[in-house]
Amino acid sequence: MSEMAQTDPEGVDGVRMTWNLWPRTKVEASKCVIPLAATIALLRPHPDIPPTLPYAPLRCKTCFSVLNPFSRVDLTAKIWICPFCYNRNHFPPHYAQISETNLPAELYPQYTTLEYQLNNNNNINPNLTHPPVFLFLLDTCVIAEELHFLKSALRQALGLLPDNALVGFVSFGTQVQVHELGFSDISKVYVFRGSKDIPKDQILEQLGLTAARSAYPKVGTTQAQPPSAAVTRFLLPASDCEYTLNSVLDELQTDQWPVSIGKRPARCTGVALSVATGLLGACNPGTGARIIALVGGPCTEGPGSIVSKDLSDPLRSHKDLDKDAAPYFKKAVKFYEGLAKQLVIQGHVLDLFASALDQVGVAEIKVAVEKTGGLVVLSESFGHSVFKDSFKRVFEDGEQSLGLCFNGTLEINCSKEIKIQGIIGPCTSLEKKGPSVADSVIGEGNTTTWKLCGLDKSTCLTVLFDLSSSDHSNTPTITNPQLYLQFLTSYQSPNGQSVLRVTTITRRWVDVAISSEELVQGFDQETGAVVMARLASIKMETEEAFDATRWLDRLLIRLCSKFGDYRKDDPSSFTLNPSFSLFPQFMFNLRRSQFVQAFAQLLQAPQDDAQIIIRERFPVPRLVVCDQHGSQARFLLAKLNPSATYNNAHEMAAGSDVIFTDDVSLQVFFDHLQRLAVQS
Repeated sequence: MSEMAQTDPEGVDGVRMTWNLWPRTKVEASKCVIPLAATIALLRPHPDIPPTLPYAPLRCKTCFSVLNPFSRVDLTAKIWICPFCYNRNHFPPHYAQISETNLPAELYPQYTTLEYQLNNNNNINPNLTHPPVFLFLLDTCVIAEELHFLKSALRQALGLLPDNALVGFVSFGTQVQVHELGFSDISKVYVFRGSKDIPKDQILEQLGLTAARSAYPKVGTTQAQPPSAAVTRFLLPASDCEYTLNSVLDELQTDQWPVSIGKRPARCTGVALSVATGLLGACNPGTGARIIALVGGPCTEGPGSIVSKDLSDPLRSHKDLDKDAAPYFKKAVKFYEGLAKQLVIQGHVLDLFASALDQVGVAEIKVAVEKTGGLVVLSESFGHSVFKDSFKRVFEDGEQSLGLCFNGTLEINCSKEIKIQGIIGPCTSLEKKGPSVADSVIGEGNTTTWKLCGLDKSTCLTVLFDLSSSDHSNTPTITNPQLYLQFLTSYQSPNGQSVLRVTTITRRWVDVAISSEELVQGFDQETGAVVMARLASIKMETEEAFDATRWLDRLLIRLCSKFGDYRKDDPSSFTLNPSFSLFPQFMFNLRRSQFVQAFAQLLQAPQDDAQIIIRERFPVPRLVVCDQHGSQARFLLAKLNPSATYNNAHEMAAGSDVIFTDDVSLQVFFDHLQRLAVQS
């Protein structure tokens, strides 16, 4: 192992678990308070992962898991036993030469994560690669200055794209214009009305793609269809359409439809996204593509509208949503849910770059972005550095690259005692039932296979597990003290190759009644905090009248009562094992954060640290420089531990600052936690 693996908790597999030793029974698991869960960074790069293997993986005939280092192998009989279903599988003829000194890479103990190159379903050229596809969707209902910023950003993006990347362009305002980049003699545009929903068949017929259209692939498949001649009218390699697209951008003007005084522009964002989805569905079914929507305001025309054109009609607020007083909201969400379903079937991604001083409707559109694994960047202007730098990062190569991949599918295999409740993250359930599916569902569940239309090297999913309620299945034999999990991620890489990444991990069962100390030592408090934050987040979105702060407090009290060391009714005796010592601090800061609560430079080192963080994150975060007693200081004071407030000003040293807040400090919070955890 390299030094990086020793200092990096995720290791080569990119997997961290709340509990690194698992209780044997469902009852004992429920007493652990923090659920059995894993966070997995699906495409996380690591120097110890070997080069991609140029052949297909060997799968179990019964459960379809992949041969891995934990498989038991009989080299004499050329048989391997699957650790998940215990089925005996014969090695194929091309494995005939394997021996103790000549093992394939998938049997090396250190290679728990491997990547395989998959051949495309093309009999003529099985190694054919599919270039990435980018369909730009540009809002023209903006002022001239904003449109200028947009044009500059698009030109810069075009220069950063690989020469073979396919590019399409759609502009929209009151109407939708699909630009035929393959017709370079003059500017040729297909116009769609923005005031009504247009059926998919009508879109294809109007674009002349009916003959070229092939049946959409089934959900979850990655079978690619070769592009037809009709398709190349709208999607061209970046190197071929650069001149034509620059000419189109030069001629492009702000939306020319007049806007009356006291009215909003007629912006048909919903129809534009529907047309773009239909276009990609005909041109690139089953291959990776991204719709990059550049939106400068709320949709006011046609399906997906979030507000009327009358400026006297305000945009919906949180209170309106709580009181069900937002007349456009549910209808718009239903429209975008249908759009998301179509995008998932096609395997395409929706990215949203929204720049406006007012709202643009992300609350309605987010379902389509989340289910396709898209990106969302919000800024005040298309000229703001947050937009410009973030937009540039999407197309950059090298170390700054996001490593955008396309059209992915995740499959999870696990030991027979383990059930999968669901996944929290940018994916969609494919409703593939199996014996490993749990009765209770959290997030995207009821399946062992998920669709990830878009994923990158920072994509991280949270998988929640349960144990079988059968006592017999929850008593692993002495000969099988280990549990196994396997994550299979197939995707289209940035260079167009079809790749399968296989990660297989093992953990040990533990009898809590005999060795509870082992269970405690196996707790990962950082992963536990991440899992609880994501659970709180999804509960806030899906459960009515959910009090996140109270829920987190009760959970923390139960955890400390279970795993703390104390004498009954004696708070001063309370201590926590080092494996849990940081968890109360994580929860304290989580409950005070903006995720739960609705709401001058002296040294160079902090600035350098901030720049390192900014370079590593996407979207590019905003850096707020705070001066003491200045207007920006409130941002910092809102995050500080309020240990010095007006309530204890007499205890403070002279010259100390007072934080004017009624929030409790970490010390007061911890004192209350101790008292509640130890009480009878």
